[in-house]
Amino acid sequence: MKMFITIHNKPVPVYSDEKNKKKFNLLKSALEAKVSKGRATIKKCLDSIISIEIVGCEAILHSFNERDSLALSLY
Repeated sequence: MKMFITIHNKPVPVYSDEKNKKKFNLLKSALEAKVSKGRATIKKCLDSIISIEIVGCEAILHSFNERDSLALSLY
């Protein structure tokens, strides 16, 4: 399933194998917190993010540079 979330005024696709609104809402709240209070590493990843993949209880944030990609726990 493919949905979109807006980060820094650009739409970012979110891929998931199941339709789960709860996980999507958890992702939105976690990203909002990281944008405002996150460390330099997460902010660098969010500046160059190209897609997000939800796997189980984690969100994999994919960026242009593979080294900047990281996993974010939703719970």
